Amino acid sequence: MEGCDVTSGPIAVLGAGGFIGNRVVEMLHLDGAPVIPIVRQPSSLVLPGRFDLPARIANAFDENALTEAFAGCDTAVIAIAGDPRTLVGSVTPVYRAADSAGVRRLVHLSTASVHGQAPLAGTDETTPLSDRQQIPYNNAKVRAERQLLRCGESGSVETVLLRPGIVYGPRSNWTGGLADEMLAGAASLVEGGRGICNGIYVDNVVHAIRLALTAPGVDRQAYLIGDAETITWRDLYGPIAAGLGIDLDLLPTTSASAVSRRVPMVDRVRGSAAFRLVPAPVRAGMKAAYRTHRDARQKVPSGSAVPTVTLEKALLHTCAYKLPWSKARQDLGYQPLVSFADGCRRSVAWLDFAGYPVHGGSAA
Repeated sequence: MEGCDVTSGPIAVLGAGGFIGNRVVEMLHLDGAPVIPIVRQPSSLVLPGRFDLPARIANAFDENALTEAFAGCDTAVIAIAGDPRTLVGSVTPVYRAADSAGVRRLVHLSTASVHGQAPLAGTDETTPLSDRQQIPYNNAKVRAERQLLRCGESGSVETVLLRPGIVYGPRSNWTGGLADEMLAGAASLVEGGRGICNGIYVDNVVHAIRLALTAPGVDRQAYLIGDAETITWRDLYGPIAAGLGIDLDLLPTTSASAVSRRVPMVDRVRGSAAFRLVPAPVRAGMKAAYRTHRDARQKVPSGSAVPTVTLEKALLHTCAYKLPWSKARQDLGYQPLVSFADGCRRSVAWLDFAGYPVHGGSAA
């Protein structure tokens, strides 16, 4: 990763077992940076563990364990995934632990979805955020950003917020998940997939993270990041469909006007404060019961139903605006290293490697 200096000490990666966190560990390590993966449990070290790095175990809610995990680290990348409770509730213990451990800067992985799945034209980092959106994930990410900035008001750790859009690439649900849907006959497009996809290849995200770890004068700043190209959802689906030998034109397409604008009741319940107070075993039982009920209702003869289109998908597929990353270019020196075409090629090559029925093998 060119154009960025190494930090003055080890880089902690919290959430190293996840899709983006694991790739951060891979790329930083292969670039020669001292990196320390931090995961919630030993089983999460399956991927990052192959590098024989000094991994540490800490729950994102356990301030004492996190303080020990951050010990000796100069900077930290926060790439935690989870439900709204985890996304918001982990912010304060993570920040306090970093402060106690003497960490200089946190790079927090947020999301472009804080601006909604179909942001209005002119949206940028100065656009006010709302935590009253219809999608609970968006609200959780907004609240997490706000909580982190509040923590920074009384702490000494610098914070940088990165807002990537749709992160695709090897191991991404936007790659493997789409392939799974296509093979199962469950994939579809809204309005033919003509809406803008604010995509970013995973290695470009890692490049932005590395720059944010070292750039001067960026404390408490937020940055949208994306690929260089303006692409549509059809563009994102196309290479995967072609790799699997599926005719993209045969995928079902839905009109946006036919999609329900309501958030399913289950999503509203999961995002509520009351649900978060229910003990975890009871929540697990409620979720299992719902899945059984849902699956029973959704059993229909093969090929007799159009795939379900969620509100989130409808908004994403009808987006009419490409989010800018000019602020990241100006402050961080960010410029995407991987083109969309190359990112798609690498993604299809990974599908082949992972055992998907890629026609003709990978083109790598």
